[in-house]
Amino acid sequence: MTAEKARDVARKYLVEAYGCQMNMHDGERLAGLLESAGFEATADPADADVIVINTCSVRERAEEKLFTRLGEFREAAQAAGHTPVIAVTGCVAQQEGAALLKRSRLIDVVIGTQQVKQLPMLVTRALDEDIGPQVDINPHEDVSFPLGIARRADAVKAYVNIIEGCNEFCAFCVVPYTRGHERMRPSAEILAEVRDAAARGHREIQLLGQIVNHYQAPDDAACDFASLLEQVHEVPGVERIRFASPHPRHVTPRLLEAYQSLPRICRHLHLPVQSGSTRVLAAMRRRYSRERYLEILGEVRAAVPDICLSTDMIVGFPGETAADFDDTLSLTAQARFHSMFSFKYSPRPRTLAIKRMPDDVSEDEKTRRIVELQALQREIQSDLHRQSVGTVEQVLVDATSRRREHELSGRTSGNVVVNFPGESSWMGRLAQVRITAAGPNSVRGEVLEVEA
Repeated sequence: MTAEKARDVARKYLVEAYGCQMNMHDGERLAGLLESAGFEATADPADADVIVINTCSVRERAEEKLFTRLGEFREAAQAAGHTPVIAVTGCVAQQEGAALLKRSRLIDVVIGTQQVKQLPMLVTRALDEDIGPQVDINPHEDVSFPLGIARRADAVKAYVNIIEGCNEFCAFCVVPYTRGHERMRPSAEILAEVRDAAARGHREIQLLGQIVNHYQAPDDAACDFASLLEQVHEVPGVERIRFASPHPRHVTPRLLEAYQSLPRICRHLHLPVQSGSTRVLAAMRRRYSRERYLEILGEVRAAVPDICLSTDMIVGFPGETAADFDDTLSLTAQARFHSMFSFKYSPRPRTLAIKRMPDDVSEDEKTRRIVELQALQREIQSDLHRQSVGTVEQVLVDATSRRREHELSGRTSGNVVVNFPGESSWMGRLAQVRITAAGPNSVRGEVLEVEA
């Protein structure tokens, strides 16, 4: 498209984001930056002048998924008779940089995780100038972001970043290499974004950071994570507060006191354990033992008896024996998590594990172990959900069903998904719902009352 044509016809963009909540929010930021530069959103890749793929490198075969998607976009563009500018952003972009260009001539722009604000300039240059592919993966200390720019995809909840990067260097994790070292966002900027989101009708705030509960405000020495929660709690319009993902080592008495004194903090805590074996945890560099993790769970439940816990678990980490995996099963049975994200270990580039530890658990054995773990967790979830039948829960209505007319869903404070019949006008409202039936992944209910 020529510069002259662009002045008459608004250019269109499409952003696809994969992976964690932070990646999803980065996608919202990328969309907002393009709209601020005059681009219009489209859901049709055949109609897009700019296509942005915001990648994740945590999952296995992330690069292969990227190139598969590039091929699909090429087919759509060819069928439409035009050639969009394609930008690759996110963790794979940061990890691979210019090497991506050697694998695909379809890529015009590569932008790393710390340079997202450069997107409008680079794609505009790619559209208007014949300058060849552009790459910017340079590190950047500034974690600020313009207020009100993010194009939020959810009308009910709003993501708000509070930390970028990570200093933990767990042996399996690529995040310190793709997101950089830990950088805290000023509390004043965080609170300004929370106030803006609440004023726009977002009733649930989700604070994001690689180690979210390690937050310490750079602009206020007295503001730790618990203090930030207290300040977010006082913002008018905020009904619920969630955060992801905390680290077990940073679950402090101050955090537990915040749960006790701040009713808008949801009664849910995602506390990744990764393994039930102390030996494997040491190899992973998690810096707590099985026994200490279970002690932390006990402290959490003593302070907040109605809390629902969830976790992450990896099976087949290098050197994991059958006995180690049995420890994972027994910890899962003892902890009784409400939900779990479980993964088969796969080597990630640049991590300590890929450098120093052979991937010595066979794929078949990894599959057997994850199937057994997921079956156990499904039994636990089903039992916990059955115990909730007959209770009345407060649910924030946040979704409509694509398959059933007049079917809604929402989440309890404990993050349990509840499905129920209702009207679309209830979206974003709090409802009192009696639980009537339970399944392994969600429950069903009947609405008793919806707030006015």
